Amino acid sequence: MQKSGRFLLSAVLASSALVAMGSNAFANGQGTPIEPAPEAPAPMPVPAAEPAPVMEEPMMTGWGGFYIGGHLGYGFTSGGDDETLLFDTNLDGTYGDTVRTGAGADAFSPGFCNGKALSNAAAGGCEEDDDGGFEGGLRLGYDWQSGSFVYGALIEGSYVNVEDSVTGFSTTPAAYQFTRELNFLGAARLRAGFLASDNFLIYATGGVAYGSIDREFLTTNTANSFTQFEDNADDGAWGYQIGGGVEAKLGGAWSIGAEYIFTSLNDDEYGVRVGPGTAPLTNPFRIVNAAGTDTIREDDKFEIHSVRAVLNYHFDGM
Repeated sequence: MQKSGRFLLSAVLASSALVAMGSNAFANGQGTPIEPAPEAPAPMPVPAAEPAPVMEEPMMTGWGGFYIGGHLGYGFTSGGDDETLLFDTNLDGTYGDTVRTGAGADAFSPGFCNGKALSNAAAGGCEEDDDGGFEGGLRLGYDWQSGSFVYGALIEGSYVNVEDSVTGFSTTPAAYQFTRELNFLGAARLRAGFLASDNFLIYATGGVAYGSIDREFLTTNTANSFTQFEDNADDGAWGYQIGGGVEAKLGGAWSIGAEYIFTSLNDDEYGVRVGPGTAPLTNPFRIVNAAGTDTIREDDKFEIHSVRAVLNYHFDGM
């Protein structure tokens, strides 16, 4: 009897546990077991936004290397206002003598003027011809760069249309006109400067120059003979150039610039011997020496000022 009671108590306790478990499993009242809620997925990492690229203009900071270029501009002479003619009446090679008439008066007392004679008398005056003209040429150069210092050398050839004249008037009356025209100018120069910025150069330049010059003598005197002479068989003249400029590099290999060049040529090789012709010994040019008188222009410097625009192509240093 006691064993039956203990068995019955055990059964009742087990049933109670099952009922309690069933109540929890079906707590939604629908008879459907409640499953645990799934865990929320971890958020995906968002990549940081990349900064927008900064567009920079290409820089050309190298100035070393070869370049080739050209220039266009305007050239004009200094135009000496007081130039005269010089005379060697005794043919001793020294100029500065005065050509005198038989009465001892200065045969060139009417004076001189710069330019081409408009008549055979001083009263007619001269046409000024030192206004200058077109200039253009090509160049080849090489530069070195050390920090902000740039230095190099170049050679160039230019076509130049510059003319310069002077006229003397005698008491005859007669006009005696010397004209020189520069048509080619070559130069070899050094240049050196500093960079105001990576792409902007300020420089000075200087060197030797050679000019091809056409010379001409004209006169209204028909009595004497006139023989032109040149101490040098070559019609050229040597001298020097100095100047300066600025140059700015563009995109690619190109650069543009502007420069001023002063050229001085030694034009002291040309003169004219005024000979006998049909003139008597009393002719002013024959009084001191029967063979005649040598005549040159006073200014033996042919000076040209040039203002140019420059365009260069650089092969290296880009």
